[in-house]
Amino acid sequence: MDYAKHPVVVLADEAHHYSASTKTEKEKENTWESAIQKILNAREDNILLEFTATVEFEKEAIYNKYKDKVVYRYALNRLMADRYSKNVKRIQSQASDRDKMLNAVLVSQFRKYRAEFQGITETFKPIILFKSSKIDVSNKANQDFKELIASLTSDSLLDFIRKNKGADSEILSLAYHYYEKNEDRLDEVISDLKRDFNARNIINANDTERGNMLEKGQYQALNTLESPNNFYRVVFAVAKLTEGWDVLNLYDIVRIEQEAKTNKTATMVEAQLIGRGARYYPFLKDGVRSYQCRFDGETGNDSLILETLHYHTMNEPQYLKQLVASLKEMDLPTGKDEKNPPIEIKLKKSFKQTEVYKNGKIYYNESEEVSADYFVSLDSYGIQHKQDITRNFYSAIQEVSYLDEGVQNETKQIHVAKFDERYIKKAIQKISFYQFDNLRHYLPNIDSMSDFIYGENWLNTRNIKLFVNVPLTFTSDLLSPNDILDLTVGLLKEYETKIKSGFIKQRGTNKFVGYPISNYLTDYKKRIPRVDSNTLTTQIITATEVKEDFFVYETAIMNQLEHQLLERIKSRMGLLREKYGKNVYLFRMDENMHRESAKAEKLKLHQYGNRKRYDGTVADIHVQGFQPDFILFLEDKEVQFQIFIEPKGMSGERFEKELWKEDLLLYMSENHGEIDFVDQVGKVEIHGLKFYTTDDGRGTMEQLEKIVL
Repeated sequence: MDYAKHPVVVLADEAHHYSASTKTEKEKENTWESAIQKILNAREDNILLEFTATVEFEKEAIYNKYKDKVVYRYALNRLMADRYSKNVKRIQSQASDRDKMLNAVLVSQFRKYRAEFQGITETFKPIILFKSSKIDVSNKANQDFKELIASLTSDSLLDFIRKNKGADSEILSLAYHYYEKNEDRLDEVISDLKRDFNARNIINANDTERGNMLEKGQYQALNTLESPNNFYRVVFAVAKLTEGWDVLNLYDIVRIEQEAKTNKTATMVEAQLIGRGARYYPFLKDGVRSYQCRFDGETGNDSLILETLHYHTMNEPQYLKQLVASLKEMDLPTGKDEKNPPIEIKLKKSFKQTEVYKNGKIYYNESEEVSADYFVSLDSYGIQHKQDITRNFYSAIQEVSYLDEGVQNETKQIHVAKFDERYIKKAIQKISFYQFDNLRHYLPNIDSMSDFIYGENWLNTRNIKLFVNVPLTFTSDLLSPNDILDLTVGLLKEYETKIKSGFIKQRGTNKFVGYPISNYLTDYKKRIPRVDSNTLTTQIITATEVKEDFFVYETAIMNQLEHQLLERIKSRMGLLREKYGKNVYLFRMDENMHRESAKAEKLKLHQYGNRKRYDGTVADIHVQGFQPDFILFLEDKEVQFQIFIEPKGMSGERFEKELWKEDLLLYMSENHGEIDFVDQVGKVEIHGLKFYTTDDGRGTMEQLEKIVL
């Protein structure tokens, strides 16, 4: 093929392999990187799109190559924070390799039984990988494993469990307890184990003595382990299973300790293997295939094991330090699989004896169905479409004094006289969302594409004027037609996002319903989240006894910011009690109280009213409700105050994305007179405070005092 004659798009997966010349900082003819570069040089419009999970930005040459070329980064820790992967736990043990093998088998089979208990009707077949450092070690471990399974009896299994049941491992404790509890059917369990882990269901992915690779058909078997027609449960390997081996139902990785290395290179290989095994397995449950974690484990729900990868390794301090460092370098969050029983969070008996608990109510607003008749203009989607549209166009190059601490973007605004409907039409052609059949789904009240482009309620293109913020030295003649088109495409892509999020089936209303406190504030169980120092959060979360009677629970599981908020409210309790008497209480509204219950959805606030912020902008539309973490309840003979408080420790982009919640809270305060109470008893005022941040940096307590004092 002549790459100079035809435009070419090169899609490069595992693209970190295509930087050989860059890494060595030497030009080489026979590398993939040089071959790709020749293709790109053949035509100006030839394009390369690279995909990789391991860009080595710590290497200066690689950083310089890619610093202005990265389109999107989605790091592994982000993936795990967004719950699109398995959880990862380490089982650290000084046990022999043989005992670690048996533990892995017991855990794996317990997963299978747990899946059956959860009603997962499709084949749930958890895979175990035994990872060795050398082929002969792996082959011997394979033979030992066959002998282990063959010699297993009910008595030997019970002896093993009783000898090891003191292990500080959550998953092993659950598995041991299951087998002990079912002692009367252990013969059936042993039969299951011998059938599932029979030698026929083991793949040895190492070279044979003749130098061949795998036996006929085993390559295909290795890459179809999720198939219900594939009966393999165990893989023995050294180094064959690296890139390209994507097995989602891998749940246990066992590090064979014999002759294993503990240097950085070895632990980095292990960390990368763990990262691949962490990919989520989207099993079918209740007729739904989820690609995101369903369970949280905080309530003692041992179904969390269906979404957790366990890495069985040795308990040697220096090795573990090196392994954790390698995991940290990969941004791979893990934790030690140690016992972490859920803590029972109980309401104080003194509070349960009060009239507030017995007869009081907490109020949340209802939502309603949205009909197609609602979507009559772009404004219905939260889009402030004006006749004068302003976009930003900045040059990427600026010269500044070496004394300047930062770049100052001094700009001016110019009118683009050349802008007309042709740019709108061309931009629409470049974005698949705006194909009429698709667009009509989201905009049910447009009659035609012409109506969308020219209609007064839609783009109203004939009346649009485009203004652009540009550098001071920029003149309007420097703005090319392609620049104008790019600005128009950017505008319509923003509109696409807002139209999709604004096309809602339900919306909040100003109707607030009272729910009995005695039904919704209940005892519940919760675990203290435990993670290693290399994981997603540096927050310290603790369970603390709270003796003060204004806090309705005996114990609080909270992070540092939440504890700080508690102290701020405690410091004002004298003033509050002086005005409202004893009926001043702080409710911790933990979602764990009603998790997996229909009650949980009722105790949520939903966006309603006009969504204009104080600066005149409009908050994005959000269909989902949210539950603020705290309610301050105050009541005297004249009025009941219910004040929602939400601590937020994040900053930057994540903070911005959460601001719609604060908009709703503040809207309730500014417009509490518009609230329509469905079953109001006495005078009730609903308020929300601005987010509480570290050291009350935004003046949340001052706002509280103005409302209630």
